[in-house]
Amino acid sequence: MTALFGLLSGHWRAIVAAVLLTVVGTGIGLLQPLLVKDIIEVAQSGQPVTAAVLFILLGLFVLHAGVDTLGRYLMERTSESVVRGLRRSMIAHLLRLPVRIYDRERMGDLISRTNADTTLVREAVAYSFVDLIAGSIAVVGAIALMMWIDPNLFLMVLGTVTVAGLLLLGFLSGIRNASERSQAGVGDMAADLERALAAIRMVKASRAEKAETERIGSRADEAYAAGVRMAKLESIVGPAIELAANGSVLLVLLFGGIRVAQGGSSLGELVAFLLYATYLVMPLTEVFQALGTVQRGLGAMNRVGELMALPKEIDRAEYAGGPDPYAAGEPEEERPALEFRDVWFRYDRVPVLSGVSFTVPRHGHVALVGGSGAGKSTILALTERFYEPDSGQILLDGRDVRELSRSQTRTRVSLVLQDNPVVRGSLLDNIVYAAPETTREEVDRVVKVVNLGDLVSRLPDGLDTEVGDHGVRLSGGERQRIAIARALLTRPSVILLDEPTSQLDPVNEAALTRVLRSVAKECALLVVAHRPSTVRAAERIVVLEAGRVEAVGTHEELVAASATYYGLATGFLAGEAV
Repeated sequence: MTALFGLLSGHWRAIVAAVLLTVVGTGIGLLQPLLVKDIIEVAQSGQPVTAAVLFILLGLFVLHAGVDTLGRYLMERTSESVVRGLRRSMIAHLLRLPVRIYDRERMGDLISRTNADTTLVREAVAYSFVDLIAGSIAVVGAIALMMWIDPNLFLMVLGTVTVAGLLLLGFLSGIRNASERSQAGVGDMAADLERALAAIRMVKASRAEKAETERIGSRADEAYAAGVRMAKLESIVGPAIELAANGSVLLVLLFGGIRVAQGGSSLGELVAFLLYATYLVMPLTEVFQALGTVQRGLGAMNRVGELMALPKEIDRAEYAGGPDPYAAGEPEEERPALEFRDVWFRYDRVPVLSGVSFTVPRHGHVALVGGSGAGKSTILALTERFYEPDSGQILLDGRDVRELSRSQTRTRVSLVLQDNPVVRGSLLDNIVYAAPETTREEVDRVVKVVNLGDLVSRLPDGLDTEVGDHGVRLSGGERQRIAIARALLTRPSVILLDEPTSQLDPVNEAALTRVLRSVAKECALLVVAHRPSTVRAAERIVVLEAGRVEAVGTHEELVAASATYYGLATGFLAGEAV
């Protein structure tokens, strides 16, 4: 409950107004049976019932409905605002998690928590507070008035309601647990579906539709089983409330009718008491249903809390958001754009880099080569500060990156990934993604640098042409050049490229090699390279072996001096990817 109350911070004024309106409506509702009692007693005495009295009764009904409707609208609107704030917080948190978390967690499940789970939280906020508070007041008011009218009949009603209430309370914790398991099942299903859709071409090419349907379907079955258990528990609520309602009415009619027949009570008192019995059961129904909704909401809040408890990517306090250390001007030309000094790194206790040292000059093209698992991609990830080294230093333009916030680091380092992500939107949207305030003149400049002019002129709407989901309307080479253009727009000191030519045909590979020569005149390039043209285009080659720098030099120097590189170069000359 503490977690749910915590969400309401800043919304108490609207909540109090909604509750007060509902309480006023409840009070108006409690007056109606007394008015009915008086009308019946007046009629029994032989006096005429005036139209004014009937209009007052009708007015109370209308006023009750109007006030209650306004109160519930306020609460619904407030709950939407609460959940909007929760979702925005979750989205901001999700996008600021360390890369290690993304490596470990399932994306579909995380997305499900921001969607399905917050919907349950909304229901708990929208209905539970008004129903619990107003329902409790209505119950207390009905009990007081029933005891005033006929204490003996009240004890009979209390007995049936107590039996039903005790029966329901025993199932509330079960509803919460079943709800949590059901939401976990939905999250697992969403994660598996996201996994399959992200690789849908591979799924179809592998004729794996049936296998994936079975896999994802089994997750749906797990969610179904948990949902059925929750439905089984919740199905007890209706009959239990019906037992309390029908039992109370029957007892009141039976024993109250006998008392009226014997002259121990008036017909007006019986009718009023019967109405209050109904008023007692209806608020009790709302209270128990609200408790069930709260239990489901608490189960969802547990999953939301697990997500929000994941540690964010946090900078050291003295640097985060601080002034840009480079604000005084560009770094001196002789300083390397990037330097690794005796860098060591483990991933999940497995050594990946062991004392790596090398430099990348301010302009030019440096290639990282090595066998699988040598540590090439790890070097890019450390430079981009997706991870932090265990020891050693990484210097960017002569400054230790630990003196910078991650934002300041990533402003000066751009990363072009192997799979070249392209987001849904226009070609222009994708190029300016990292620098949305860029002028059209600057966009035109980088389009020319990366040789995208032919593509822009060929597209029906030029830069404003939609590229489709994941850029399906573009070739691999075009997506690669778009990624490089996006990286160039931020005017970085270093651009990191992870195997940029691995998925390109020879024509596109040659075109991209020419693009890289142009880019190298503007900033430093550090390229993880496997293909011969990319390696030979580099002015310096860093050879990695088992997480260590085995040699550094040009292609000709390394063929003569490095056995590791000679073995790799043999593969290059044979046209193989290494």
